[in-house]
Amino acid sequence: MSDVIELNEIDALTAYRSDWQRLLRVTPGGTFFRSLEWLQVYWKHFAEDQTLRVLVVRDGEQVTGIVPLCVRRIKSKFGLCRILTFPFDDWGSFYGPVSADLTKTLCTALDYIQHSRRDWDLLDLRCVDSTGFECGATEQALKSMNVSFETLMWCQTAYVDLKQNWEQYLGSRSTRARKTYLCSEKRVQQEGNVKYLRYRPAGAAAGESDPRWDLYDQCEEIARQSWQGRSTTGTTLSHASVAPFIRDVHERAVQAGAVDLNMLFVAGRPAAFNYNYVYNGLVYSLRMGFDPGVSVKGAGCVLMGRMIQDSMLRGDRILDIGPGSLKAKQNWYTSVENSYRYVHYSATSVTAKLMQLSHQFADWYRDRFSNEAVDVRKVTESSKLSATSR
Repeated sequence: MSDVIELNEIDALTAYRSDWQRLLRVTPGGTFFRSLEWLQVYWKHFAEDQTLRVLVVRDGEQVTGIVPLCVRRIKSKFGLCRILTFPFDDWGSFYGPVSADLTKTLCTALDYIQHSRRDWDLLDLRCVDSTGFECGATEQALKSMNVSFETLMWCQTAYVDLKQNWEQYLGSRSTRARKTYLCSEKRVQQEGNVKYLRYRPAGAAAGESDPRWDLYDQCEEIARQSWQGRSTTGTTLSHASVAPFIRDVHERAVQAGAVDLNMLFVAGRPAAFNYNYVYNGLVYSLRMGFDPGVSVKGAGCVLMGRMIQDSMLRGDRILDIGPGSLKAKQNWYTSVENSYRYVHYSATSVTAKLMQLSHQFADWYRDRFSNEAVDVRKVTESSKLSATSR
């Protein structure tokens, strides 16, 4: 018989660290973003206007799943709206529970949510890898527990399949893509000695926990010198609003063995970086950039190619180049993967009912008067917390 323990204080999660680590290792598609280390740092920096609701699922005395949730308050045209969602804010491509059996864990969590305090208007599960590693677990659980829901497209991300050799991969690229890469290699090498460095410490448990702040600072400086230094989106390594957060995560990620820092040096000077997280052969490209004042055109391209080739040799499985900007990534990716959003409206919330009616009218109006076929939409919000709008 499964039961649920709800935790509302971030410090209370420490008692479940070993269970969290054990379950993450067997979670389909598990990444560093689902780790306790990442959540603790995220909560330290972004807990304002959020209430933590982490559900620990047990079968007897054995912890079998953990569902990190939070209640977030956002503004809507109908007033303040409270959403029960993942504490994630789109920092990566996908998120979800930590468990070997995602469907069973979600069923138990949904049953608990239905019978516990109703401090939310919408149940809003975002960044769900429905058609990938998750294999439809969220949808199966919602249907199994008779929870009404809408399925919406949320975002798209670019994957590189690393389970092949470099020659196969390069041969599968378009003629233009191959030419661009090979010309970039030749052009950059004409500037002087080219050195590729990859720093991937195994973590504190393996005696490798040096954060190599010298390398990280070089990444930050490159970002500052590039267009990213002038960016106002608040998403870059050097941006004042998120730099302290990413630095704190870096230190914890090193200890967890999840940092994958790539640098390209041209004539002895740092020219380009690609800063990633890695877990179980899944590499996520968090940020990348090149210094136009140091390198000739193509340094970023050369770094990406060498990094992909090295990942194949290491036995990595997938490189997730990240959501958005698909056109700029088209030379590299082998597939485009969708993330989805599952929305359930609380039957006891006036705000939720008004939002649902508004969305139903919008759908009717679109179907009645639009000649364009639209299969998915996003629920309108006047405020969306995300890594791309922060």
